[in-house]
Amino acid sequence: MTPNHTESRQLALPFRHEPRFLAAGLLADSSNADALAWLKPSVEWPQDRLALWGPEGCGKTHLVHVWAARTGACLLAGPALPRDPVRPEHPIAIDDADTASERPLLHLLNACRDAGLPVLLASRTAPARWAVSLPDLASRLRAVTSVEIRPPDEHMLRALLARLLSERQLSVAEPVQDWLLLRLPRTPAALREAAARLDRAGLIAGRRVSRALAADVVRAMAQPDSLADYEDFAPMPQAASSAVPCLL
Repeated sequence: MTPNHTESRQLALPFRHEPRFLAAGLLADSSNADALAWLKPSVEWPQDRLALWGPEGCGKTHLVHVWAARTGACLLAGPALPRDPVRPEHPIAIDDADTASERPLLHLLNACRDAGLPVLLASRTAPARWAVSLPDLASRLRAVTSVEIRPPDEHMLRALLARLLSERQLSVAEPVQDWLLLRLPRTPAALREAAARLDRAGLIAGRRVSRALAADVVRAMAQPDSLADYEDFAPMPQAASSAVPCLL
């Protein structure tokens, strides 16, 4: 009697991919040229304040991490700012600064001003456009020098997709990458989502990424409710992360 064969499929383990925000991995093109120029060690910021702003996935967080590592800054997430007044001892970098509570942000900006410490903010819109109710905070935000990170060009998108796949140790033939670039939304966030989905789909299927597998991913991304099963895109609790110990 012929034995019954059941198809075995590799179980996708729920490990979240953690990107590495290293200076060596920073991609430069016309989209972030202004930001890179302002982040040079020789450049002084007006009032020691600078804001980088742009859409999700445009590279703000990478730039903030690189600057924090170079300057020894304390790196904080906006929602995790300390609620009580503090005396910072290091430069401060705040990612997702536009999601911070108003009073803690005002206290921290004032404390850094008094201590003569620079502050780098990262947000989706320019600080002058944030809807804030505290007049003192609004005036300080209007005075912050703001630098936009613009949409990436073709070279940047191609290099970013290749790097995202490499970070996940995915072997994807160049023609398949070209096929993806022609069909995916032309944003860094879409490329990151695609890389995460390809990683998981390849793991479940137990095979390398083919054009057919890529087509499945592109179709799935077009469905708005299809992120629920992906750890990389599940909401995470907001917490501070640091380039140096944050003694706040």
